[in-house]
Amino acid sequence: MRRLTVEELGRLSVEAYRQAPKFPLRLALDHVRSRYNVGSILRSADAFRVEKVYLGGFTPAPPHPEIHRSALGAEESVDWESVADLAGCLSALKAEGFTLIALEHTTVSRPLWAFDWPAPPWVLVVGNELTGIQDTLLALCEWAVEIPQFGTKHSLNVAVATGIVLYEAVRHLQGRKSFS
Repeated sequence: MRRLTVEELGRLSVEAYRQAPKFPLRLALDHVRSRYNVGSILRSADAFRVEKVYLGGFTPAPPHPEIHRSALGAEESVDWESVADLAGCLSALKAEGFTLIALEHTTVSRPLWAFDWPAPPWVLVVGNELTGIQDTLLALCEWAVEIPQFGTKHSLNVAVATGIVLYEAVRHLQGRKSFS
């Protein structure tokens, strides 16, 4: 066994990535405070070909050295937008046919491994590192998923949790459309 070279990985250029088909999946970040988390989420959005990322509330936006450090340039490849009224944005997306899925511990959230994914397109809503998703936004979501944990902590880092859910979402979408 040997590690693949950069050439063998066949990564897309930023220009080719922006033209490539995306999965019918978007992200909405509600008051995520850490620039490093924003950068990591943008990097995961790039890895899983997310259509767009909405940065709501006081979520920091590129350009910023801390975002760039963890995004590794994904802030250039991923389509993102700062949104002053995230509730209005999500309401409009819902009216367009997107299903809003909260990544949150709620009274009705389902474990990620048992979640019965509805028909796409989807918007995954993730919240603040300490307070989670605002109640006004949670009320707009049709579904809630959670990542069960078995240690002393009740939550994962928001960027880590987002990456896990993106992986699972794309795994479910893979059979619906080809993205070679």
